Amino acid sequence: MADTNILVNLDRCIGCWTCSLSCKVGNQLDDDVYYQTVRTLGNGDGIDRPAGVWPNLTMSWLPVWGGDCTKCAPLVARGENPYCVRSCPCDAITYGEAFYGELDRLQGDGFRVFKLPSWENARDDVTYAGKRR
Repeated sequence: MADTNILVNLDRCIGCWTCSLSCKVGNQLDDDVYYQTVRTLGNGDGIDRPAGVWPNLTMSWLPVWGGDCTKCAPLVARGENPYCVRSCPCDAITYGEAFYGELDRLQGDGFRVFKLPSWENARDDVTYAGKRR
């Protein structure tokens, strides 16, 4: 069986939602159904609200794969990447066999690696990497 781990380089993610929308369209999901979303990490007052006080504002994003995500099994069975991976304009998402090499590279570059806690109800085979701050 092929490796189906996902690695997200958070320093590359720009919060564009292309991964989520390509999943929705490619899997023909209803308007109110998302297998994958993008969370804004800002001040908590809503989507795309930065934290901090001008001119020291910060904002980042966290793509989250829900438990309903199938990782586009029909595409993967044909040897293709899932919609989220192949549509990311920033190459922030690594999938499959490339996972371990990219993980080693990011850790060697000082990235902090983590998974979401179980109470998030997210897939447990998604790993995140972000630069230590």
